[in-house]
Amino acid sequence: MFAYGLTLNSGYGGFPAPTAETFKDSLDWADYYFNIHRFKEAVPLYKKNLDVTDKEQKIHILKKLALSQAALKKPEESIGYIYDYFKIDFQPTFLLHEDFDHIRNNEDFIKLSGTVLPKFTGWSIFYFFVSLIGFYVTFILLINKKIDKQARILIAIFVFIHSLFILNICINQTNYVFEFPHTYLMSTWSSFLYGPLLFLYFKRVSKSTNLKKNDLWHFLPTLVLTVYLIFTVYGFSGSEKVNQMLQRLQEGLNPGDSTKLLLMVVLKATSLGVYAFFVHLILANNKMGLSKKTRTWQKNIYFIHVSYVMVYIIYGIYINIGVNSGVFYHAPIVLMSTMVLYVGYAANVQPDVFSGLYAYTNRLFPKYVKSGLTDSLSQELKKNLTDLFLKDKLYRKNDINLDMVAEKLDTTRHNASQLINEHFNMSFREFVNSYRIQEAKELLEKENELNIIDIAYEVGYNNKVSFNKAFKKDTHLTPSEYLNHLKQG
Repeated sequence: MFAYGLTLNSGYGGFPAPTAETFKDSLDWADYYFNIHRFKEAVPLYKKNLDVTDKEQKIHILKKLALSQAALKKPEESIGYIYDYFKIDFQPTFLLHEDFDHIRNNEDFIKLSGTVLPKFTGWSIFYFFVSLIGFYVTFILLINKKIDKQARILIAIFVFIHSLFILNICINQTNYVFEFPHTYLMSTWSSFLYGPLLFLYFKRVSKSTNLKKNDLWHFLPTLVLTVYLIFTVYGFSGSEKVNQMLQRLQEGLNPGDSTKLLLMVVLKATSLGVYAFFVHLILANNKMGLSKKTRTWQKNIYFIHVSYVMVYIIYGIYINIGVNSGVFYHAPIVLMSTMVLYVGYAANVQPDVFSGLYAYTNRLFPKYVKSGLTDSLSQELKKNLTDLFLKDKLYRKNDINLDMVAEKLDTTRHNASQLINEHFNMSFREFVNSYRIQEAKELLEKENELNIIDIAYEVGYNNKVSFNKAFKKDTHLTPSEYLNHLKQG
């Protein structure tokens, strides 16, 4: 019958047997054996045809081999063929095939399924929304012209790379990194940016100095890392990135991590630690000129960053030994999320804290940007203003106002207001009250016949109520309480 090309129509289980003409094409027979569940006969015939060059046939053979070995309860061989198939045509839903039920409880199969099939957890949803908030905060910071330009760019990029990292973690945890392979290591290029950005930001706002070209050297490690990643990861096609991740997974490693994981963790931890120390020096050596609110905000930012550095080191140890869950896996990401949310809160509620010393310069007061007040003229007017208040005691005039001061200084009201805001970090009314209260305290400390209301009139107040209110704001005591305190001392 075979010699004459007759059809074998007996078949089995409703599946037609191959014809005599296809006898030499053992792939048809392999499929036939597979369809009638004679997997032992099918496997060697599929293996015989593994060297086919046609991609579709190759995919077909690998899938059948994986399913056949699973049916024969050989998980190791089945999983090996699954990997080979995925490297040609990555379709993770293949793992849901009912024929894998024989090995579904196998540890390696569970790990493979749990790593490539999309999934959502409470953590991944939280990280996703935090990353969206972070990108929003980045935008808000960049468009807020009340914040010093250099400061807002630095802190905005700082928030952006935090948000990008958190989103990267979210994509990895949901396994969508396989669906969108170009997200693989998408935040790794910024690994050495966290420390420099925070350091340069604090340098800018705490020392009130412009950033210079020499500061660009801080970004050299990031440039080197980015170039390296372009040639080893970013320049690859999507399928090449999937294969790289599958290779790591097959070796028992986390597919979403870098192939140079240990080196990256050590270098990043070193960078974070060194720059955290630099920021500490800035904060320790520059405590003057900043408002209490700004100092508190900066300390909180620094505390969150240092906490992240310490936890990141433990996190690095965890992921290098293959632990991708637990407290120390999520702790650094939670701290990064805290950083994003805290900066976001400040950006919406108290944006003035971002500029530091620059909060009292033209950059926070747009109305002064086009002012004709030069540095030399500003210094001259500052000296004249101090003389007016210290020597001439202009503040004693109960009808004093900004126009009067401007006239005495022979300048404009606009320049007088700018002068007080920039050099003394206070409003005109606060400036006048500071001199009045200082003299009032001196008069109270002297033994004289003046009573409290007389002192109020002496230093320029029209009534006792205004005097008491201003005095208590400065000393946290009423004039009477202050006087009693002096007598008791």
